[in-house]
Amino acid sequence: MGKLTVRALHAVLAVVLTGSVLVQALMVWALVSGKDQEDGSLPLTALRVITIVGIATVQVAVGCVWRLLTMVRRGTVFSHAAFRYVDGIIGAAVAAALVWFTVTAVNAPGQRDDPGVTGIMAGIGVAILGVALIVLVLRTLLAQAVARDVEAARMQAELDEVI
Repeated sequence: MGKLTVRALHAVLAVVLTGSVLVQALMVWALVSGKDQEDGSLPLTALRVITIVGIATVQVAVGCVWRLLTMVRRGTVFSHAAFRYVDGIIGAAVAAALVWFTVTAVNAPGQRDDPGVTGIMAGIGVAILGVALIVLVLRTLLAQAVARDVEAARMQAELDEVI
């Protein structure tokens, strides 16, 4: 991966992380301040808490991608240490899907007149789970690459002994 690509992705990740921290801080402030809607409707406490947790899943995924990108830059991504970060991304995606399904469940009673919205929201949750499955497949490919790298290093060591 080129230096420009790595720097660009670092910049994008930094913007996403900064923005998510700011939004999360505002959500925590809104939750702590207790200022709900003044029109007498239900308080938004549950959705605020769900949003804060959902943003945390994004932050975990961004942190894991940042570490993997650093490993790519150093040329150490094909090692067993990378699995921890890939597993973190998978866990964050599954957690995000669960958070989204919770949002869907909280929102569903308000959508009795238009149940299609709930169906679409559930579909988005399934798509998020699909992302976790795609990363799981990529993890398997990484495992194969690491195994081949270890085997190549072993064979090189044997060849060095012969020579």
